[in-house]
Amino acid sequence: MPEQPMASDVIEIMTSLSAVMREETARLNAHERALDLAELASAKARLVGALEERLARLGRQEPSWSAQMDDATRERFADALGELRAASMVNAALLERQIELSADMMSAISAEAKRLTGNRTYAYGASGNLARTDLTTPISLNGEF
Repeated sequence: MPEQPMASDVIEIMTSLSAVMREETARLNAHERALDLAELASAKARLVGALEERLARLGRQEPSWSAQMDDATRERFADALGELRAASMVNAALLERQIELSADMMSAISAEAKRLTGNRTYAYGASGNLARTDLTTPISLNGEF
């Protein structure tokens, strides 16, 4: 049985997506600026959309497409899927860590700004208690809020 073009397309997209994720992971490990990685993130989003579209189309047009693959195609598919899974797990863990570090940094900057500006207010409650409120201090990075 000849290789199905649609299965081959899916394998190609998964292989490309794995390569983009591996490159993004390597560049993040090299501590590149996030702005320099925007093109990779965009390519990754396009490939994910294309993969979802192809899989949905295959599911609608040929519900048993995976059962119709020959052994060589099935093996290529399994290899591509395994590589995609491995690449995405490493990429996701690194991105999660980057997001945590960014959130921690923004919290530290905000706390220091509050400390330096003394941006606090006190208000009397209905029962006469005095409550302290820390107002949010606007933080600007490169002139943008």
